[in-house]
Amino acid sequence: MKTILVPIDFSGPSEKALSVAKGIAAKTGAKLLLMYVYQPYISDIAIPETIYALPIYQQLEEQYRKQLNDHSEQAKKEGLTAEAIWRAEGIHDAIIRQSKESQADLIVMGRTGKGSFMDKLVGSSTTSIAKHASCPVLIVPAQTSKFSFEKIIYATQLEYEENEIIAQVTDLVKQLGATLTFLKVDAWTQPDIQPDGQFIDEIKAQFNLADNDIVVTKNQRVIHGIEAYCDQVQADLIIVSSRERGFLEEHLINPSLTKKLVLDTHLPLLVYHLKPDQ
Repeated sequence: MKTILVPIDFSGPSEKALSVAKGIAAKTGAKLLLMYVYQPYISDIAIPETIYALPIYQQLEEQYRKQLNDHSEQAKKEGLTAEAIWRAEGIHDAIIRQSKESQADLIVMGRTGKGSFMDKLVGSSTTSIAKHASCPVLIVPAQTSKFSFEKIIYATQLEYEENEIIAQVTDLVKQLGATLTFLKVDAWTQPDIQPDGQFIDEIKAQFNLADNDIVVTKNQRVIHGIEAYCDQVQADLIIVSSRERGFLEEHLINPSLTKKLVLDTHLPLLVYHLKPDQ
């Protein structure tokens, strides 16, 4: 891992995301790109401007620029490689564009607490970035209190070829000095087309896994099963893989588990992306 993009807005959740990103960078040697997306002042011709409006916005911009640079300098003082990036465009577009331009290996984002309408509204943008970014995306919820990962759970359906992603995951886990467990939750709402044994045997053989490295459990709902197991073993991070889906599968047959986890999980969630041919 060479580059981690961290969008920040100086809020509590984004500060937690930055702390997590710093922990990963310290162990992997990755460079931190700290990015603030500024919404520039646009004059409304229908509203008479006062002599105070523009100076206030200029002061705010100067304040945000200083905060961004201060965060970058603080990261350097902590022995990390960091760079401050300022962009003025839509937040979603800025994050996606910057991640491609900088060839980021990981995006780390904060997420507000769950429950309110605004949380769901903001979360929808986070979900879109998590599912469509060109690199893995780590979502750090507001409830996060631990900023390093020791016990990691890879939640899998055991339905699709994931070996390329699993190879990336095992490499990251090794760099972080953590342990990794694969989890399959059987639920009546979740399609179970391919025999689990076939995938389990392939994964165990390719990645030299022990029997207790792969756990299959049952629950009425997959997301409840994942979180219940993670709480039971005191996991620090959930990893899932997301793939492109057709309309019927997305909305009727198999609603996206990734979207639900991004919006609701109380643990940090790392989303990898399965390519269309995987």
